[in-house]
Amino acid sequence: MSEQPVDDKAHIRHELDLSDARWIRAEPDGANVEDCVEYAMVPHTDGVVYTAMRQASLPEGDVLVFTPSEWDAFVKGVRDGEFDLPG
Repeated sequence: MSEQPVDDKAHIRHELDLSDARWIRAEPDGANVEDCVEYAMVPHTDGVVYTAMRQASLPEGDVLVFTPSEWDAFVKGVRDGEFDLPG
């Protein structure tokens, strides 16, 4: 039996104030992707700046939250082509 994934940020997510978040569209310069993701750097009272990510077309939908080390690993993976579609 496999274990269910653990939401290690469940105690933080509801405390993050996204109302003033400056959302940045994740699309190539000069492009206008119809439905891309957006991300925002969100400070928390614990002193950590978390990265929130959401689907641009559903701004009231689910928001993923990343710690600084998780975000750094994700960005490195993107730059290394880890998530590129097979050609």
